[in-house]
Amino acid sequence: MQPRNMSMSGVVDLAAVKAAGEAKAKAEQARAEAARQAGQAGGAGPSAGAVPPSALVIDVDEAGFESDVLQLSAEVPVVLDFWAEWCQPCKQLSPLLERLITEANGRLVLAKVDVDANQMLMQQFQIQGIPAVFAVVAGQVLPLFQGVAPEQQIRDTLAQLVQVAEERFGIIGIEVEPNAEGAAPAAPAADDIPAGPYDALLEAAVVALDAGDLGGAVQAYKNVLGDDPGNIEAKLGLAQAELLARVQHMNPQAVRTTAAENPRDPAAQIAAADLDLVGGHVEDAFGRLVDTVRVTFGEDRDAVRLRLLELFEVIGADDPRVSAARTALARVLF
Repeated sequence: MQPRNMSMSGVVDLAAVKAAGEAKAKAEQARAEAARQAGQAGGAGPSAGAVPPSALVIDVDEAGFESDVLQLSAEVPVVLDFWAEWCQPCKQLSPLLERLITEANGRLVLAKVDVDANQMLMQQFQIQGIPAVFAVVAGQVLPLFQGVAPEQQIRDTLAQLVQVAEERFGIIGIEVEPNAEGAAPAAPAADDIPAGPYDALLEAAVVALDAGDLGGAVQAYKNVLGDDPGNIEAKLGLAQAELLARVQHMNPQAVRTTAAENPRDPAAQIAAADLDLVGGHVEDAFGRLVDTVRVTFGEDRDAVRLRLLELFEVIGADDPRVSAARTALARVLF
């Protein structure tokens, strides 16, 4: 079966990926140029989409908990600080947490919950005493510690939280821009922005994908990422090209039969999930791998989890199906 004949319906449309990547690349070039011009003028322009440091510490109540904490936790781990005005230990811990969260520079967000004003949240978290500190990652609640802990212990705990979020869920945090407190300067029109340094390589990769030259496409995307590891179009394109390369020589009927007969076999379920995704059955692919994580352990579980994170890259972090799958993955891991 040739890659160019595969159905990618419901997954990633090559033209759409290219257009989105070009738009993002041009926007980034516009921001860079605006920042350069602002720097020459004695100022600095914030990156679009970036948040100011003040947005890393927020007050949360029961009404906004879902949007301010649960939904946000799909992008960045949220540390919950349960406190009260009358609590003297809270007055020691809260400033320390605020400082450490700010130092994390977007890898964590601190959400402060006044227990006197939010009794329902206190009950839901079964808090017996304050200060009490929890974390929410991909919608999953994790207890961290209670009372005032030494600074180094808290640093170590937060570092482990960041590591878990990155390695298990692919959650890397949000961008912080110190100058984002003010309005960003207007970007120049897209037509006025010069072509980026990787446009030729990215175009070559798309042409190679269209022609079924998966090896060429993979190498072209890797060349871009070698110089620009954060290039969104290259990361998305590479994930797609590698997926197509994995399935191009598969016998779909044999793969699905093997997966049905061996529900606990990680390799069989991974192969079937790849086929699911290529066929546009995104939720089936994610659900298959989450279910396999639930029934596997050790290296087998890690292999399935890592493939699931790779498939998240194919779909894109902004897709609600990815957010839902991250939450489901968190539930079976913890």
